[in-house]
Amino acid sequence: MVSLSPLFPSWLPRLGRPRDWLVGLALLTLVVVLVEATLGWSSVLAPWARLPPSVLVGAFLLTATSYLLRAVRVLVYFQTELCGRFPEVLRLSVLHNSANNLLPMRAGEMVFPWLMHRYFGHDFLAAGASLVWIRLLDLHFLGLIGGLALWVRAPNPGWLVLLFVWLSLLSLFWLIARLEFQSREGITGRFLRFLEALSRAAPQSQRRVLWLYFWTALSWSLKFIGFALILGHFVPAALWQLVLGVMGAELSSVLPFHGIAGSGSFELATVAAMVPLGVAPAEALAGAVNLHLFLLGATLMLGAMALLIPVQRKDR
Repeated sequence: MVSLSPLFPSWLPRLGRPRDWLVGLALLTLVVVLVEATLGWSSVLAPWARLPPSVLVGAFLLTATSYLLRAVRVLVYFQTELCGRFPEVLRLSVLHNSANNLLPMRAGEMVFPWLMHRYFGHDFLAAGASLVWIRLLDLHFLGLIGGLALWVRAPNPGWLVLLFVWLSLLSLFWLIARLEFQSREGITGRFLRFLEALSRAAPQSQRRVLWLYFWTALSWSLKFIGFALILGHFVPAALWQLVLGVMGAELSSVLPFHGIAGSGSFELATVAAMVPLGVAPAEALAGAVNLHLFLLGATLMLGAMALLIPVQRKDR
C-alpha cells in the first residue's frame, strides 16, 4: 500500500479516519430511522412529484453558477500563481466543495490544500492559511445575510447600524496582513509558523479584499436563492424564514459532529434555525431532509462533471 504521509503534513487531518466514518455512519443511520419513525419516508418524498421542473432546473443552475463563482474567487485570490489556469481552478474548487459535502467530520477541507499542491505545486501550509481567510469571508457574508433577514422580519434602524458596523470589520482583513509575528516566549514554533503563514496569506490590499468579497457575496446569494426555491416548495414559510433555514443548514459545518454527507448535522441545524421562527418541527424536518437530498444530488452531478476537466499535475 502506498503511504500518503509524505503528502500530508501532520497538522492536516487525514481522510477516512475509521472513527470519523463510524460516527458518520451512525448519524446517517439515525437520520434514516428517525425520519421513517416520525414522518415516514414516503410522505417526506411525495412533494417531489409536484415540484415544477422549472424550479428544480433553476435551483440547480443557480447552485452550479455559485460553484463557478467560487472558482472565480479562488482565481482572484491567487491571481499571480493561477493566472490563465481557470479550468484547473474550477475542477479544484468543485471537487473541494464536493468533498466538503460528502466526507465526514469536515475532512473535505483538507482537499483544498492537497489539490493546490497536486495541481499547482502550492505549499500546503500557505494554501491552508489562505483557506482560513476564504472561510472568514464566507462567515462574514453569512452574518450579513442573517442580519438582513432579521431586519426584514422586524425593520428597525438599529439593525442597519449593526450591519454597517459588521461591514466595517472587513478592514481587518487587510490590516492583519500588515502584522509581523516574531518569536516570543510561550508561543511554539509550529503555532508561530502558522500565524506567519496566516498573515502572509491574507489579502494584501483593500481592493483585493473588496473584489474577493464581491465574488463571495454573488456566489452565496445565488446559492441561497436556489436553496430557498427548493426549501420553499416543502415548507410553507416566509422568505426570511426560508433564508434563515438555509443559513442554519450552511452553518451546520461549525457543529462538533458532521456525519457522512452531512447527515444529522445538516438536518439538526436547519430544524434548530426554523423552529424558533414559528415553523412546525415536522415541516422543518421534512424540508431539511429534502433540501439535503437536493444538495447531495447537485454535489454528485457537479463533482462528476468536474472530474471531466483535464488537469496537469505539478506534484510529480
